[in-house]
Amino acid sequence: MRITVFSFLLFFAVSSVSLAAPRQAAVAMPDRFSAEVASEVLASGGNAVDAAIAAQFVLAVTLPEAGNIGGGGFMLVHKDGEQYFLDYREMAPAAARRDMYLDEEGNVIPDLSLYGVLASGVPGTVAGMWQAHQRHGTKPWAELLAPAVKLAAQGFAVSAPLAHYAADFAQEVEGKHPSVNFARYFGAMQAGEIFRQPELAATLRRIRDLGPDGFYRGETAKIIASFMRENRGLITEADLAAYEAKWRDPIVADWRDMQVVSAAPPSSGGIAVVQWLKMYDRALAANDQPAHNSADYLHLLAEVGKRVFADRAEYLGDPDFYPVPISELLADEYIAKRAGELNLAAISPTPAIQPGLPESEETTHFSIVDQWGNAVSNTTTINLGFGSGVVVEGAGFLLNDEMDDFSAKPGVANVFGALGGEANEVQPFKRMLSSMSPTIVLRDGTVKMVTGSPGGTTIISSVYQSILNAVEFGMDAQQVVDTPRFHHQLWPRDVIRHHGGLDASTREKLQEMGYKLDRRGFGDLQVIVERDGQLDAASQSSGRGTARVLTMECLLESCM
Repeated sequence: MRITVFSFLLFFAVSSVSLAAPRQAAVAMPDRFSAEVASEVLASGGNAVDAAIAAQFVLAVTLPEAGNIGGGGFMLVHKDGEQYFLDYREMAPAAARRDMYLDEEGNVIPDLSLYGVLASGVPGTVAGMWQAHQRHGTKPWAELLAPAVKLAAQGFAVSAPLAHYAADFAQEVEGKHPSVNFARYFGAMQAGEIFRQPELAATLRRIRDLGPDGFYRGETAKIIASFMRENRGLITEADLAAYEAKWRDPIVADWRDMQVVSAAPPSSGGIAVVQWLKMYDRALAANDQPAHNSADYLHLLAEVGKRVFADRAEYLGDPDFYPVPISELLADEYIAKRAGELNLAAISPTPAIQPGLPESEETTHFSIVDQWGNAVSNTTTINLGFGSGVVVEGAGFLLNDEMDDFSAKPGVANVFGALGGEANEVQPFKRMLSSMSPTIVLRDGTVKMVTGSPGGTTIISSVYQSILNAVEFGMDAQQVVDTPRFHHQLWPRDVIRHHGGLDASTREKLQEMGYKLDRRGFGDLQVIVERDGQLDAASQSSGRGTARVLTMECLLESCM
């Protein structure tokens, strides 16, 4: 959803202003609270990273199903012509073991990696935001935390979708694990009423005043570790103190006359997005372009998807623990070889697709471009909606259930149907593989697109299709986010998941080819596109998000 009329003291929103006029900025956020705060930060002279930090902590209050301080994520930054990738993914605690989710007979114990304290990795969000601020922030840390503290203490008006979602989840997780206490904290949410979180407010104040030591050490760390001991969890004060967010080299690949910059391992997203785009182009070099969202188009990209996910299952994991062959997976010769295997006339047999070399889905994403042309693409998660269903009592935040993103057992799929093996097995202090794919597209060093989405493994499909929608098919930002999308990932076998909106003839042809169709929407794209010298921003209409394009009136010295 776009808002094209919006005013603050220092800027107003527009839909068609030349970049020769006062500079533009834009935000595409998953809720109105984060959009308002990010816009205020930009209006007061903050940069894209400042706005991202403030928004991240607001979402920990107002978007409890995915916004978090109890989870982790990835931030991709384009600043002053350089690219930076920040990995603040959760880590397995020291006591984690490879077979911790298996019974005595070696079978996976249902739900153990999804609900309760054993499902949680060591959170990374606070450390990540601190690292981003230390390297790229310009406004005081406490100033950026202030809006989140206020919203937690004074409360916010609960939307109807959030109230219904919380009520349904409370009923769903009842009795799943002794430590699940979701209903006590969120079960009484009522649409339209003010919801206050005093314990979370106190935790945010400690983070505001002490930085990461307000979370990973001192009072908050003691509260977390004590809660874990009382509920037979694994995370200790030592685990919290040992956590660190890491700056890594992003995935950067030439594509057509542009550069695609995306998430590096332990995300699978950047490699997968680039593989999908490049194999698509290879296929088009020898074949006519199929019509958008036709059966031939879906089949072509499903054929690519089989190979992308076969590689993901075999080769991708935490690069600190496993030698991920990034350059080999993205080499032109390899892409050409894999594209040559595509069968455009029929479905390739799923069991025959092998690796080529010798992720409810309530993650959340936001995109920001500031008045200086810097950009942030940030995806953050606690995995499933409301994570493990466990609130740290006394600290007021939900714990993630990211341990399910490890491979509990080779050949056994996780909740998103993704397979894995040695590269993604559980090990102490290891980061679990992710599909989060924050991505920025550049041309001649200038931001052309900022994109990303929640959705587990469907994130990758949302991101690469958003790029094709904007670049290949010339859609505006709102069309990009709302055009029906589809997803295929090798397993479940020959299943194409899709939004509503595919025409009947397309569905019939796919079924005749042997595909099984699963109509379930996915994702919540937050996209900014540069078109003819103007920024265009949109949030997917099916979500709670808000997008704004802002023209900065150069009244501040920083805008001169």
